[in-house]
Amino acid sequence: MRLEEYWGVGPKTRETLVDELGTERAVEAIENGDVRTLSEAGLPRGRATRILRRATGGAGMDVLATSDARAAYKELLDLAVDHAVTDRAADRIRVLTPLSTREEMETRLDGVLAARDAWETLEEGDREAVLAAYERYDERDESELAAVETALAILEAGVDAGPFETIADLEQTRLEEAARALSALDGGRVREGADEELDRLRTALGTVEDVDANALAVIEELRSEGVRDVGQFREAFEDYLLSEADVTIDRVRDAMPTDATDATDFVGATLRHLRDDLREAIDEREAAVASDLEATLETSREEVDRAVTAVDEIALELSLARFALAYDCTRPTFVDEGDEATVAVLEARNLTLAARDEEAVQPVTYALGDHTLDPVDGAVPDDENVAVLTGANSGGKTTLLETLCQVVLLASMGLPVPAARAEVTPVDALVFHRRHASFNAGVLESTLRSIVPPLSDTGRTLMLVDEFEAITEPGSAADLLHGLVTLTVERDALGVFVTHLAEDLEPLPPEARVDGIFAEGLSPDLELLVDYQPRFETVGRSTPEFIVSRLVANASDRTERAGFETLAEAVGHEAVQRTLADARWSE
Repeated sequence: MRLEEYWGVGPKTRETLVDELGTERAVEAIENGDVRTLSEAGLPRGRATRILRRATGGAGMDVLATSDARAAYKELLDLAVDHAVTDRAADRIRVLTPLSTREEMETRLDGVLAARDAWETLEEGDREAVLAAYERYDERDESELAAVETALAILEAGVDAGPFETIADLEQTRLEEAARALSALDGGRVREGADEELDRLRTALGTVEDVDANALAVIEELRSEGVRDVGQFREAFEDYLLSEADVTIDRVRDAMPTDATDATDFVGATLRHLRDDLREAIDEREAAVASDLEATLETSREEVDRAVTAVDEIALELSLARFALAYDCTRPTFVDEGDEATVAVLEARNLTLAARDEEAVQPVTYALGDHTLDPVDGAVPDDENVAVLTGANSGGKTTLLETLCQVVLLASMGLPVPAARAEVTPVDALVFHRRHASFNAGVLESTLRSIVPPLSDTGRTLMLVDEFEAITEPGSAADLLHGLVTLTVERDALGVFVTHLAEDLEPLPPEARVDGIFAEGLSPDLELLVDYQPRFETVGRSTPEFIVSRLVANASDRTERAGFETLAEAVGHEAVQRTLADARWSE
């Protein structure tokens, strides 16, 4: 395949990849989703990631119909990356995309949830041992030795279910032998500590080289001890070498010349011959040890190769499993029968809030389309495909849209979702539009261009639109929003539209309902108290009196307070005073 056929690879990028990697290796890196290889070749990591997302999941990326949908997708990947056990696993998470078929989604879910269940059964100490092994694996650039040691750590932890089965099937003795061989070999060389005799010879050679570097000082030292004739000098030098270097007397005597003309010549020749002899002995010993180690590796080659593959695959599924555990995610149920479609969640939590450790995240239950939710306590929404969501300022309406978006995205990627239960129909287009306070014709036109075309296609569409009225005047906004709701109903799409203009949308199509979120007052700290669970078939009420009450209570001086009290008269002075009294009473 030509490199230019991949999305995002133009002439300049192709030239960079070919120069650094060659065509074949560049194609292999793209097909394998290898972010590291592309970035090391000179591509910015973000660009490499975008190329790989399109190369490995182009159809899935087409599901993300708006820039806000793509932003939500990237935010989810960032949260998952935080739980990656290796850099490569993090890179592989970054290129996950919505999957094309239900079978693919179910298969990935099977792997991730099996890894989660297996990981959850481990003792804390065993988990730490496996994570430490993966950390070493990462630090050593995923070498064969690091992979084998990680496999051994998994074996010792005793985890043998789910994706870990591939490690449990490996022969531990073979892996241990392979680990020793791999740790001993460095290319064609044998590392220090691998063989006692080889270490002894290397140490002896080092000592002899040190003596040679100080040969004149050694001669002077021997002469200072009273050595004068040739015989005495020969014996003294022999004793010196035997005491300094771990060599045999035969090796020393064999190295001593018989025809030296003086002490300097005798010492130099002896040390030269001894060095050569030791180097030859080292080479022979190293060759023999390396041959034995390579034979051990050859015997264990199948186990090593299986460990390398398994450890890398487990890293991805374990990373995703840790993400699922961190946010208590569960398996979604896919509903994909006939023309029926649904997005339904029971006690769903927003991951963006959960990631901030916000303890007061209130789970919500919500649904569109035909579903089977049955809450233990509380109302259940009917099976309308479209809802208009109304209610208090800062009441969590946008957060609910984001939560539904997160659930659908995670399910479409074959990942567990943050809900006690979820029913999801995979969609062909996800239209997520956050509130953008830009009041001009250009923004209105670009917004309509992004959110309307997906409704005109034949596939399933989910519309999640937040405060459409923020980009045009209220009168026109109500007319356009009514048109969007009607179009969504006519196209059998699913949709939630957040607005403060619910009364201006009447009459809505019978297939659409109005839900509301209600504020309940102020806390003693003057924080807005909101029940984030929508009330179905009920118009939510904006609560300016609560906001004005807080402003009155927090006014910095009499003049400022007087201004806010004027606003209190406008929104209802009695309501403001009652709110403040309730806040003080609850204190």
